[in-house]
Order: sequence, then structure tokens, then C-alpha cells
Amino acid sequence: MSTQEKVLEEVLEKSVDQSNNEIVLYNDDVNTFDHVIETLIYTCEHTPVQAEQCAMLVHYKGKCTVKTGAYEELVPRCSKLLDAGLSAEIV
Repeated sequence: MSTQEKVLEEVLEKSVDQSNNEIVLYNDDVNTFDHVIETLIYTCEHTPVQAEQCAMLVHYKGKCTVKTGAYEELVPRCSKLLDAGLSAEIV
């Protein structure tokens, strides 16, 4: 095995080991688009366009991944979404 192949193999192993979790936002019949968009901008640091696109996906598809990352990083964000009255979970 050449040095280049060994380094590439190590890089692939590291990227596989970093398991990213996702915050999934679910549709409901309670919250307005504006509330969802504002909450995503504040909580997930989305741009207004990103937040609007996620809100549309949630509305039409029933759910949307709104943030990915390490579990420890997602817990406070998911809690803020829940505190704002949105339906979300970390998967």
C-alpha cells in the first residue's frame, strides 16, 4: 500500500467516525410561516432565504432537516425550537 493510499484511507475513516446528527423540523397546523422563519433564523442561524425554503419544505413534505452537526451542538438549538412551540427532534 502506497503512502498516498494510506493517508486517503485514514481521512475516509475520520470522516465516517464523525457521525453527524440532524435536527428534523415537523409540520404542524399551529405555527405561522413567519414564526417558523423567524425562529429558524434566530435558532439555527439560517439566512432568510434558507429559513423560508425550510418552512416551505416542512409545509409541503411534512418535515425537513434544518441543522446538522454534533449532538452536543444540536441539543440547545433543538430545545429553543421546542420552546418556540415548533415540533422538532434530533435524529
